[in-house]
Amino acid sequence: MAKVTLGSTGITVEQNAFGALPIQRTPMEDAVRILRKAYDGGMRFFDTSRAYTDSEAKIGAALADVRGDIFIATKTRALTPEQFWADLEKSLETLRTDYIDIYQFHLAKQCFRPDDGTGLYECMVEAKKQGKIRHIGITCHKMSVAHEAIESGLYETVQYPFSYLSSDKDIEIVNKAKEHNMGFIAMKSLSGGLITNSAAAYAWASQFDNLVPIWGIQHEHELDEFLSYFAAPPTMTDEIKALIDADRAELDGEFCRGCGYCCPCPAGIVIYDCARMSLMIRRSPSAALMSEAAQEKMAKIEGCLNCGKCKSKCPYGLDIPNLLKKNLEDYKKIIAGEIKI
Repeated sequence: MAKVTLGSTGITVEQNAFGALPIQRTPMEDAVRILRKAYDGGMRFFDTSRAYTDSEAKIGAALADVRGDIFIATKTRALTPEQFWADLEKSLETLRTDYIDIYQFHLAKQCFRPDDGTGLYECMVEAKKQGKIRHIGITCHKMSVAHEAIESGLYETVQYPFSYLSSDKDIEIVNKAKEHNMGFIAMKSLSGGLITNSAAAYAWASQFDNLVPIWGIQHEHELDEFLSYFAAPPTMTDEIKALIDADRAELDGEFCRGCGYCCPCPAGIVIYDCARMSLMIRRSPSAALMSEAAQEKMAKIEGCLNCGKCKSKCPYGLDIPNLLKKNLEDYKKIIAGEIKI
């Protein structure tokens, strides 16, 4: 398996990393076992966040005794220096470590800079001086923020959504990061569950020699797929290329990426789930998607206020109210048995 160096950080790892957002939904004992199995199987890069409930604690419980052998990236959504330091100290405590390899601004809506009035970038610099963090990173969903962060020279890594459903403009960001010797961490490499063939996802990511994909893992069987790629990394075959082309054709145009920028919704609609239900229920048929709880969640679409707030906040320019309406109509037909999946 190819190894990738994340730009100027000098961090070199296999192109196969653990994304810990889903592990927050796994019971502690199971999560610790899965994380340890990931380490034993060869994974050395673990990405989490202060916002991912107990994910940091699970990483700390599973991997504290091998801290020197792994790289941990975590994040803060702080908007004030006070919250920044509170988040950092809590992350260090729960991860059971005295330093974080890459500390990232989480879902940044702006490129934080020195003297921008927030004081947040200055906090990063001070934390690095104190040895509490080793590298400064940023995560975002907006292309404009990603471009600005890369061009600024202030960050050592950028984390941005990237999968085989990405556009040429997204590929441009990966290439631009490489040109600036900046590490690129690919989030949502399975497009929030829309991509169901992990081998195709891996083969696509492996074409970029400056990129480390973080696979969102919740269940042991998911981990097993990615661990198998250490011995036999998937490559871009004609069969995989055909699968990717078919998926792109199906998902071309307006579809929700699940970034969550649109929330919270004044009507209580869980937009990042409801606006992609038609795709999810076809690509990953599940009883959970047709449960009473799921139906109640989808029914909230009927209370849409048409306020337009979600539409104005979407980094992809989607017509979210219309997308929600279409998903609800389709969902009702599936529940009624009018559409077979």
